[in-house]
Amino acid sequence: MPTAVTRFMLASLAAIVVIGVGGYLALRQVALEQAVRETRQRVEADGRIVESAGLTDGVLRGDPRALQRLDDLVLGQVLGGPVVRVKLWSRDGTVLYSDARQLIGSRYELGEDERELFATGGADAEVSNLSEPENRYERPQGKLLEAYTTIRAPNGEQVLFEIYERYDAVRANASRLLRAFAPPLLAGLLVLLLVQVPLAWSLARRLQREHAQREALLSSAVEASSSERRQIAAELHDGVVQELAGVAFGLAPLADAAERRGDAEAAGALRDASGRLRQGVRDLRTLLVEIHPPNLASAGLDAALSDLLSPLAAAGIDTHLDVAPDVLPAGHDADGTALALLYRVAREAVRNAREHGGAHTVSIALTCAAPRVARLVVHDDGRGFSADQRERAEAAGHVGLRLLEGLAVEAGGTLRVDSTPGTGTTVTLEVPAP
Repeated sequence: MPTAVTRFMLASLAAIVVIGVGGYLALRQVALEQAVRETRQRVEADGRIVESAGLTDGVLRGDPRALQRLDDLVLGQVLGGPVVRVKLWSRDGTVLYSDARQLIGSRYELGEDERELFATGGADAEVSNLSEPENRYERPQGKLLEAYTTIRAPNGEQVLFEIYERYDAVRANASRLLRAFAPPLLAGLLVLLLVQVPLAWSLARRLQREHAQREALLSSAVEASSSERRQIAAELHDGVVQELAGVAFGLAPLADAAERRGDAEAAGALRDASGRLRQGVRDLRTLLVEIHPPNLASAGLDAALSDLLSPLAAAGIDTHLDVAPDVLPAGHDADGTALALLYRVAREAVRNAREHGGAHTVSIALTCAAPRVARLVVHDDGRGFSADQRERAEAAGHVGLRLLEGLAVEAGGTLRVDSTPGTGTTVTLEVPAP
């Protein structure tokens, strides 16, 4: 159970990390967009200051005193902090004003976005392309964000007001927003993780209890089946088998007496009946072995496995039995758990091969997989089956192997069934022999 809870918590932690990283990146993008919006708002506010207090018709004509007045305004109220450059453009791309005086009077082609603002108004912002010639004086500043808006001179002429802002300031604004929103996000994820711990533990305990109950039911079902088989075998052995054997034994002297009287026909009929009865007794004894095995501890597992294969050999199926010596050494498996499980698995596999597999060859191999670990391999060359076919068979009530898988796990072993349609079936059991 702790392992399952640990896996669940690790998966939850991984999911929370993914959500956290994704949330951080999304929040960072939102913060950057918010910072850019603030830059657009700043250029509009600064533009209104310049429009109301510094932009005159003399600036449009290049009048030195008008330019000086505008320069004083820009230096005093616009430049500083994140803003490192200011430019004023005419519609034809002429720099009407810049705090970099060398640019005044120069003419450059405006971009499509800048030209569009003359028609639509508003403000826009983008990362500066410092490779452009009009930006050569801004290159030493590093990465910049340029924002621009349109304002009007007193004569009504539109001009483009542009500021350049350090991109580090944009990132700083984004970081500020992150610091405001990230802690609640992380705290929420942490609370979610902490809430999941008791829920996962409770769920794991419930699953463990249900697993134990299921294993107990499986064990009870197998034990009930074995008890019923034992009872049927005892009744047959002490009743019908003994009576038939007695009748067969009694017919022999009657056949001899008929032969002495010269009644050959009666003698032949009696001997035939006696032979049939003896064969019936042998068949019943074989059936008794299949229904309930002999005492495995006394008779030995190899003898019991040989008895399992006898009916197949009688039916013309090629059988092979290979039992390695000392698979279960003397003194091991005192309670017979491993012996009984090995026999039960072999019996179920042989029964399936005979009744459902259409096999021509069935082999049983019992070897040591490791010290004190027995390995049983039952292989047949029958029709085989797919996983879907097995599920349908189990749904129809054929759960013998499924029950034995549970018993194998309970005994500390493993039971594997490998089968493919057309290639036969291999049942492999490995079980410790304590």
